[in-house]
Amino acid sequence: MYTSDKPVSERSYAAVIRAYLLSAVLCALFGAVYELFSHGVWSCFMVCAFALPLLLGVIPFFLMWKHWKPFPGRAADLIHAGVAALTVGSILQGVLEIYGTSNPLTAVYWAAGGVLVSVGWLLTLKKQAGREQPPYLPAKPPQCANDALNKTPRPESD
Repeated sequence: MYTSDKPVSERSYAAVIRAYLLSAVLCALFGAVYELFSHGVWSCFMVCAFALPLLLGVIPFFLMWKHWKPFPGRAADLIHAGVAALTVGSILQGVLEIYGTSNPLTAVYWAAGGVLVSVGWLLTLKKQAGREQPPYLPAKPPQCANDALNKTPRPESD
């Protein structure tokens, strides 16, 4: 049970954004340290690995937080798994390039990550499209069956 006065979706979005920011910083630090000890050899996959959690995690979840209040739920798990697969695949590809070799199995990370992220976002968009009215639009007033209730009284003229 939470003691915060913020709604669950507010806490969920904030936690997800913090986790993606932390993973982006850790990926950037890992890439910098690995490049430092790689004797001048570097890989674009290793250097740019931090961009995946930033572009596929922080920015979209921040935009969803500001425009769609309900948290995507289970679809978010697919997105998280896809971003993790893409990030790990990028780091692994970078390590292999710095080492001077390659492996065709790294393509599995890109394929699986792409499919997971795509399916997660499609499910999220489907869930948002299924909502009756987006949360940022004002609700329509209910219509009464009695027409006399919908009319404002007119002042009587003499």
